[in-house]
Amino acid sequence: MKALKSIAAALTVCFLALPAWAEIKIKEVTSPGGITAWLVEDHSIPFAALELRFRGGTSLDQPGKRGATYLMAGLLEEGAGSLAAQDYARALESLAAGFSYDADKDTVSISAQFLSENRDQAIDLLRQTIHEPRFDQDALDRVRAQVVAGLRADAKDPNDIAGRVFSQMAFGDHPYGTEGNGTIDSVTALTRQDIFDAHDAVFARDQLYVGAVGDITEADLGALLDTLLGDLPAQGAAIPGPADVTIEGGVTVVDYDTPQSVALFGHAGIERDDPRYFAAYLLNQILGGGSFDSRLMSEVREKRGLTYGVYSYLVPRDLGAVYMGSVASANGKIAETVEVIQAEWAKLAADGVTEKELQDAKTYLTGAYPLRFDGNSRIASILAGMQMDDLPIDYVATRNDKVNAVTLEEINKVASEILLPDQLHFIVVGRPEGLQSTN
Repeated sequence: MKALKSIAAALTVCFLALPAWAEIKIKEVTSPGGITAWLVEDHSIPFAALELRFRGGTSLDQPGKRGATYLMAGLLEEGAGSLAAQDYARALESLAAGFSYDADKDTVSISAQFLSENRDQAIDLLRQTIHEPRFDQDALDRVRAQVVAGLRADAKDPNDIAGRVFSQMAFGDHPYGTEGNGTIDSVTALTRQDIFDAHDAVFARDQLYVGAVGDITEADLGALLDTLLGDLPAQGAAIPGPADVTIEGGVTVVDYDTPQSVALFGHAGIERDDPRYFAAYLLNQILGGGSFDSRLMSEVREKRGLTYGVYSYLVPRDLGAVYMGSVASANGKIAETVEVIQAEWAKLAADGVTEKELQDAKTYLTGAYPLRFDGNSRIASILAGMQMDDLPIDYVATRNDKVNAVTLEEINKVASEILLPDQLHFIVVGRPEGLQSTN
């Protein structure tokens, strides 16, 4: 136990000993077996973080099997190889290692952290997790019950209700049109074989992206990659085609007995690889990107006191992009809130931003960027994400230059192109006064 506490203390030190983002040097490593990864070496502490991303995510669910990928990801920590769930947890704890798993619409991700002295044992356990998951029936029933309980809670949450309605209206029958964690009926009907099928669809080398940070050399990482991932199938399941954004302008009211209405709003967005993306990113910061100085926050909260917070955000998913926002307001005020947001959306599209707004947004976004690099695990995640977005390996060093290069003329042209006030649709969940569905 004393040794375990010492290792845990060392891990804490590892998380606190953060590399300066400006010193990050990313190298591309290709294993002898041909697996590529991006690596940032940092031998100051005996610790490494590994991020594995598999493209496709919950969008790979087969028809009638919605929720299978999400449930499969939740079961990966419930035993592998000869280790049942409790034995697996004890083995992981004895190594003072950490594995976590997640699934979203585009990705299944595995995050691993381990001490250098336990690297081989930790990678062996992670290999079993990926290649020999047990998906025992008792574990499946237990985790399924947790997922179903979450779905029952989501069914009563106004934010989740709004999200589901928006997704269905925006993407229709595409997998983006329904939530990746499934429905109570679909999850209840999933069999153990469905979980194995979901596993086989996801874990393949053609869908793999790897980021590694910490105390590991290029040669050691190459050997690790082949040990851990070399036996994966060459190809996974086919990823669905692009999603058409079909939502039209207007208002949809979902009746729900609550004193405060919740609203999600949005329309078609901009792809991550669009050359206008940095201008759009700055534009959103000015409109509603989270700052208390944003136009929406100023007009809706500060001047009129209609809400505690209102936000807008770009959502450039792999298969379809939307531009969205969210707000909550008392039932008696939500109609005015919607009206103000519509007006600001239209005003910005027509008149653009000022030079001061643009410079303030640049100052904030370039200054905040280094804060993202707050630990080995975060950096490993960023490296994998950069590869999935097809960004260049020098992106970290050049990103702020790209932000600063956006001109007033460019951002105002983009404002007129991507802000579509006539297509802005509001999903309002509550009992709003003076507001009715238009569809």
